[in-house]
Amino acid sequence: MISGVVSVPEFWHWRSGVTIGLLLASPTLLAGCSSSALPSMSSVTSMFGSDTAAGKANASTTGAATGLPSNFECPDVTVRQGASTLTSSANPAEPTAMNLRYQVTIGGTARECRMEGGLFSIKVGMEGRVILGPEGSAGSVDVPLRFAVVEEGIDPKVIVTKLDRIAVTVPDNSTNVLFTHVAEGLVFPMPKGGAIDSYVVYIGFDPLSVQEQKKPPKAKAKPKKKTS
Repeated sequence: MISGVVSVPEFWHWRSGVTIGLLLASPTLLAGCSSSALPSMSSVTSMFGSDTAAGKANASTTGAATGLPSNFECPDVTVRQGASTLTSSANPAEPTAMNLRYQVTIGGTARECRMEGGLFSIKVGMEGRVILGPEGSAGSVDVPLRFAVVEEGIDPKVIVTKLDRIAVTVPDNSTNVLFTHVAEGLVFPMPKGGAIDSYVVYIGFDPLSVQEQKKPPKAKAKPKKKTS
């Protein structure tokens, strides 16, 4: 397991849409740390195990099999601003490109929409890349990915959200690895009217949620003894 404190340039605030944080290392600096040329991002055509339109980047499946009209447009997939890069530093107090363990980025995306029994479901696929820094080494990288369907507007509303944790293995003698992941379970009732046109699927790294899950539960207060 590759160890180290993990952080993102900015983290999720789902209710307000406000983000804050610090950029630890830029892709430009990190690219300079790698001694080998990076392979080009592979096509997402077969991300869903088929060569249909659903398997192409930012494409949606339509037709009788999906329960949707043929001219239906599946909500777009957008990488959350400030949550597109995940980094781990050997020295979290003073993170630099030279003490970087690894950086994870998001590449291509795809989505597939279906409706059955009044329920709308979205399957989201993504491609990512793990790049080792000067302090990085072979091993397993824990990648926490947040998927969220949001109804945009004056007051954005989160419809459904899901956190997936992916273990990406970096083999020996390798400085970067491509990986893919398909998230399922984004299911919600079909909204009335044309509200679905305001829906957006956001994707991004969310290590803070993992840290919250690891916190020990608060001890329950002992009941006071009755005095006679």
